[in-house]
Parts: sequence; structure tokens; C-alpha cells
Amino acid sequence: MATTSTPSVHWDVSDAAPDIGAVIRADKETLLSGRRAAEIRELLEARGVLVFPEAHLSDEEQIAFTKTLGTFAHEIHEQNGKKGDNVYPITMDSRINPNADYLKGAFFWHIDGTMSQVPIRASILSSRKLSAEGGDTEFCNTYAAYDALPDEDKAAIERLQVVHSLWRSQLYHQPEPSHELLMAWKSRGENTLPLVWTHESGRKSLVLGNTAQQVVGMDWGKSEELLVRLRDWATQPRFVYRHKWSLGETVIWDNTGTMHRATWYPTDSGRLMHRTKLEGEEAFA
Repeated sequence: MATTSTPSVHWDVSDAAPDIGAVIRADKETLLSGRRAAEIRELLEARGVLVFPEAHLSDEEQIAFTKTLGTFAHEIHEQNGKKGDNVYPITMDSRINPNADYLKGAFFWHIDGTMSQVPIRASILSSRKLSAEGGDTEFCNTYAAYDALPDEDKAAIERLQVVHSLWRSQLYHQPEPSHELLMAWKSRGENTLPLVWTHESGRKSLVLGNTAQQVVGMDWGKSEELLVRLRDWATQPRFVYRHKWSLGETVIWDNTGTMHRATWYPTDSGRLMHRTKLEGEEAFA
């Protein structure tokens, strides 16, 4: 991708990795003005992940920036009784986030919103405190991964449906829950989604991740083989961008065309990210 700039404001775009990601160096006034919002949205769909180094957005500025890109997303269970528009703390410290145990699923590849018919469009994450060890975020391009599949694989998976569940994702980090905890997870329900998402744009992406429980109508063992093989395919280095955080950075990812995960870090490290989200604009199809 060629670097672009304008004479009046700071705006520079470069690729982060060959098949995924872009780095945008821009001044804060440009980001908050919304003048480049359409271009940011186009880059987000094209590259999947956008990095804004040294953005240093306050919570209020992050909320304002989010609103320039689409409809600000609220989730009742994330508001914790707060009214209005708020950032959401991503941390393993339960004193800051009472749902910290649930967030441990973020250490494994996933797509946000597989329990909904319309997943969130994008997430915006700003770094507030870093871990001295680990804590990178990895992203994979599920559009590019689908496009690169052999034609015979595309034909074999084109019409497959997969059951997704929250409880499946939680078993990754807590494989022996109590019966009470398991039932609490299962109360969140299940959702059946296409393995291949045909978007309104005509592009196709893979719908995978740690909530993927079983391919409908397929023997459990064969289902697991297929889902693991496709996850390995989608997360091979050619499709992945690994982001090493610096304080004050802001990163946006297209939740409809990527998977992501946090790399391991000590849960008592104090690592803290503030997240905002864009409302979904397109149903799984």
C-alpha cells in the first residue's frame, strides 16, 4: 500500500503486514473531526486492523472518535450500572472489572458477538497500562484465509453450519467447571451460524473461534478435526498481524473479517485497556 499524505494535516498510511493491518499516523484533531472517517472505514474493511500510534486519546476522546465511525455500541451487561456512553475496561483485575474471569476467553482465537445474529462491526482499544511480560494482541484476516483456500475446500464447507456457545469458549481456560458454573455459562444459549459468511459486499470470510462447538450434522470427532484444521489455516503467519502495544496507542479491528486473541500475560500484571465498539451493521449470512 502506498503511503499517502495531505499538505494540511498529518496523515500517513502504511501496511503493518502483507495481508493484514495498516498503521495510520494522524494528528488527534484530524481523528476527532471525522474528516477521514469514510477513509478509515474503507481501510478497516480492506486491511482488517488499523493502528494509531501515539494517539493518546482520553476516554471522552475515544468515545467521540468512535462516534465519527458509526453508531456507538452499548451492552447492558458491560455498563455495570453506568448511564450514557462509557468505555469498557479490559483487565484481569476483578476489582476494576467484575467480569474479569469471563475475559480469560480472550487468550484464545475468537470473534466477538457469535451469540448474536448481528455481531459488532468493530472494536476500538486504547492502552492504559501495559504488562511487563506478554500482553500482545494477535489478529488474523479471515477474508484472506478464505480466499486462499483450495477450491475443493471451499466447495466442501460452503453450506456448512456451526453451533456456537459461550460455554465452549470458557472451557478453554477452565476445563473442569462446577456444575453450577457450567449451567450459568449454558444459560447464555447457543447460536447456529454459517461456517462461511457471505457478506453484503460479496466477499466471504470464515466464522471460527473458541465459541465454535460443532458442525451441524457432522460426527463430533470429524467436526473437531475440520474446525481445528481451518483455525490452523486461518491463523498461519501469512494471515496474522501481532501487535506489540505501547502506551497511548489506539487499535481498531474489523470484527466481521478478523479473529483476535491476547497473548498470555500475568493476570496480576495490572494490564488495562479501554474499549469502545461500533454497532453491527450486517447479520451473519
